[in-house]
Amino acid sequence: MNTVKKGFIPVMLTPFTHNKEVDYDTLTRLVYLYLDSGAVGLFANCLSSEMFQLSNQERLQITKHIIKIVDNKVPVVATGTFDGSIESKAEFVKQIYDTGIEAVIVTTNSMADIAESDQVFEENFYKLLDITENIPLGFYECPVPYKRLIEPALLGKFINTGRVIYHKDTSLDISLVKQKIEVGKDFNFGLYDAFAGHAVASLKAGSAGLSCIQGNYFPELIVWLCKNFDNHNLQNEVNEVQLFLNNNMDVVHESYPNTAKHFLKYKGININTVSRVNTDVITKANAGKVIGLYQDYELLRQKFEIC
Repeated sequence: MNTVKKGFIPVMLTPFTHNKEVDYDTLTRLVYLYLDSGAVGLFANCLSSEMFQLSNQERLQITKHIIKIVDNKVPVVATGTFDGSIESKAEFVKQIYDTGIEAVIVTTNSMADIAESDQVFEENFYKLLDITENIPLGFYECPVPYKRLIEPALLGKFINTGRVIYHKDTSLDISLVKQKIEVGKDFNFGLYDAFAGHAVASLKAGSAGLSCIQGNYFPELIVWLCKNFDNHNLQNEVNEVQLFLNNNMDVVHESYPNTAKHFLKYKGININTVSRVNTDVITKANAGKVIGLYQDYELLRQKFEIC
């Protein structure tokens, strides 16, 4: 997005009370955590937000709350396509855009069923474009309920309409990432990579930034990487951070997002570890891994003087 600097866009968590109601006070604290860490934008109402476990009313209210707290400091995007016909999807796209977000995110798997072709996907998306007026849109290759990757050539066609300004990539394939960056290079478009495993390579290839779940554990570290990935004087440190991300890939994904909430408690964030998703309960062994991750992160943070 042309209003966003190259950097980190968190996929926001949704905090809940012990009875699993949305905890807006803690949500406010999370917004400030992301902003104080240096995030250049926010992705609300996404998979990390447990969007499929929220009602439409909650999706809208959460997004409105985030917009209010952000107060135009950074742009916000949010998912707007869920169940139903293209017409019903379009209606919710309009509703969530009216909250004040920068762009509405379209999940690629919501535009066609798993057995349907890319032609069906393309036809449905163009129909959505036609009935959502001039609302800026983006894509998210959401892995739930199934992952539908968008091919670079098709993405390029959509970008060429002038309506698609954002893409969250989950291909895990740096060659595809590079191709998608290339088709969008002459447009008001940004690709944000979800895969921390090739974070440095993606940034060096020209991605607009990172949007990985690791940012719900240590956003300061992801921001630091976005700022210093091409600093010739810090390449040893950059490589060490990339290695840290790679070595801890399993623990950050295990029982997520509960694990991320558990980790944030060690950082002094008063957040309940409950979630609405059916993730595994954090076992004693998992909890030990989280403690180890926090200790390793603290050593790295202190070593590089990351605030």
